[in-house]
Amino acid sequence: MGATVLVLTALEDVTADLVVEALNEREVPVVRVDPADVGAGLAFGFRLDADRPGCRTGWGGWLRTTSREVEVEAVTAVYWRRPSPYAARFGHLSAQQREFAVAEVRHGFGGVVGGLRAVLYVNHPAAVARADFKPAQLQRFAALGLRVPATLVTNDMEEARKFAAEQERVVYKPFRGLPQGADGRAGAIWAQRIRPEELDDSVSVTAHLFQAEVPKSGDVRVTVVGRRVFAQRITTPDGALDWRRGDWDRLVHTPVVVPEPVRAALYGYLASFGLVFGCFDFALTGDASAPEDWWALECNPNGQWGWLPDAPAIADTFADILSGEGTDGHDGAERF
Repeated sequence: MGATVLVLTALEDVTADLVVEALNEREVPVVRVDPADVGAGLAFGFRLDADRPGCRTGWGGWLRTTSREVEVEAVTAVYWRRPSPYAARFGHLSAQQREFAVAEVRHGFGGVVGGLRAVLYVNHPAAVARADFKPAQLQRFAALGLRVPATLVTNDMEEARKFAAEQERVVYKPFRGLPQGADGRAGAIWAQRIRPEELDDSVSVTAHLFQAEVPKSGDVRVTVVGRRVFAQRITTPDGALDWRRGDWDRLVHTPVVVPEPVRAALYGYLASFGLVFGCFDFALTGDASAPEDWWALECNPNGQWGWLPDAPAIADTFADILSGEGTDGHDGAERF
């Protein structure tokens, strides 16, 4: 088998499907694996031999699913999308056994697949972990010259009230989405306006993120893959504060040009975290023609883009980079 792309994700992943389809059209060998299938659905034999110092990837051996098998040395790129949690495989075990089994496969299988040499990762999970904290994102945006709303992170009620009184309008945003409930479904908390008098002692329970509300004319989702930038202005029919909470079928998408200073900052952002791609959210003021109209809100280093109108072009760009056709030495990625 020639150069192979390893795709790590859950069985049902429309976004990954688009990339795999684009790779298949290029006749690039693809092996799709969900690490949570370890057992009958996933077997592996990784070897580190002292008498093979020239092994390109460091580790040799093989990886086998129910339908495919690949030699580790054939892997040139890893698309690390959204694998199922390892714990999903060990639900039948006791809590102690489950924790042990999860830790072993994470450190064993994950340790090898996440540490291959001379392999392009899109994105490496360690890089995603570094870039997954909103305070770090906002700090990096500001350092790169992007406009960022005044922000407070606190668990103190008086500090929160003081901040809210200083701003014309204040919004509360969660740092993360809600975890899965007993029914197995994950929830969401949307951005919402907050008045000083609504804040009480419950603020002390945990950390909260408050920001000055941007008097926006719209929102933009910017997907950056390597050196390609895809930007869609998103307008809601009711002018909702958070476009994610409404009917997505009623959202209006319009391509928008990203000003060059903003584009350069996005390249710098990805490079600073060792990322190949990211999904950026901006609030817009004015007509979006000037860099000052663009307010950086967050970047999801493993964001969804399959629902966007330019998803086919984004998938093609992923396929170009993963297959080596679109790399120019400036994709910002770490190679391990």
